[in-house]
Amino acid sequence: MRQLLNGNEAAALAAKLARVQVISAYPITPQTVVVETLAKYVADGELEAEFVKVESEHSALSVCLGASATGARAFTATSSQGLMLMSEILYVVSGMRLPVVMANANRSLSAPLSIWNDQQDSLSVRDSGWIQLYGENNQEILDLLLLAFRLAESLSLPTMVCYDGYILSHTSESVEVPSQEEVDAFLPPYSPSLRLDPDRPLTMGPVGVPEIYLEARYMQHRALRGAKEGFVRVAEEFGRRFGRRYGILEEYRTEGAEVLLLAMGSLAGTAKEAVDRCRERGERVGLVRLLLYRPFPGEELVRALSGAKVVAVLEKDISTGWMGALYTDTVAAFANEARRPLFLNFILGLGSRDVRVEDLEEVIRTVRREGEEGRVGENPRWVGVKKEVLE
Repeated sequence: MRQLLNGNEAAALAAKLARVQVISAYPITPQTVVVETLAKYVADGELEAEFVKVESEHSALSVCLGASATGARAFTATSSQGLMLMSEILYVVSGMRLPVVMANANRSLSAPLSIWNDQQDSLSVRDSGWIQLYGENNQEILDLLLLAFRLAESLSLPTMVCYDGYILSHTSESVEVPSQEEVDAFLPPYSPSLRLDPDRPLTMGPVGVPEIYLEARYMQHRALRGAKEGFVRVAEEFGRRFGRRYGILEEYRTEGAEVLLLAMGSLAGTAKEAVDRCRERGERVGLVRLLLYRPFPGEELVRALSGAKVVAVLEKDISTGWMGALYTDTVAAFANEARRPLFLNFILGLGSRDVRVEDLEEVIRTVRREGEEGRVGENPRWVGVKKEVLE
């Protein structure tokens, strides 16, 4: 059945279809509608779940941690400063291997205060041990959240689905919504082998003394690296059941491409339009879009990008004082490769600065020129900076 849903409504509906048992979240723009919609589902009797109101995002994730440890399917949603306030508990949840699922409506971080979009928030916690998925449109928000519950519970790893605030959270699109019966067949009830039970006392793990801390981190790292294979396996089953297929990355018009764009999230839609215009002019340009960012798919990116002469990494974040996170990780994946493209980093769209197709066509011209010269000029390059503001 098709429904007209904005991104936040799609996220809330996915949680409802997943039959979440405990919801705890604190409202923060542009995520608030997720919480409001779920609260209404519970109040109207459409969803049998505990909705726990709390005083902060730190408390919200703490509630989900406790609920998940007892064996409940737990869900939260947040954005921006809320995700930062959760940061302490993010590490606790992943260290305890609890399959909490989160929807994050990507929003800028302050200061200066911004309620608008970029991906700085989730990329700032990329090392917290959570699987990270990035959706391009509202259909993917719903689908990736259903995938996230199955993936998280099968691997005992928390998972966040990220989508661009306002661009997706507040924009309505036609979304194919599966039936409850179809989702139930794909996502069985959560039944962990270990859980907190007052009738059967269980130690959730010793203090991380030096004798075991290194090994604990190694096992967590190994499990997260293995989540790539887990994602492929779950996505294949999702595709068989629902007819929509997802991969670790998407290759768009990459055949014979000399210039490749690399991007995540809704920015890929604009990039596809720019690629189409270039292809109409006979230019050999393509796009690689990353859905799975953590664990980082280095090997898959090497295969997808190696044939290009030059790669433009487009991202809505900055590791202040250096480069963008996606650029840094991608270049590291090629560090020991004998053959590698020229890489250029473009920072754009911060704080919802508009990114037009024409902007990306200019990026492609820059990339092509520097690729022909075999050198990299200014790096990273900031797209759309107003010189009059700097003066």
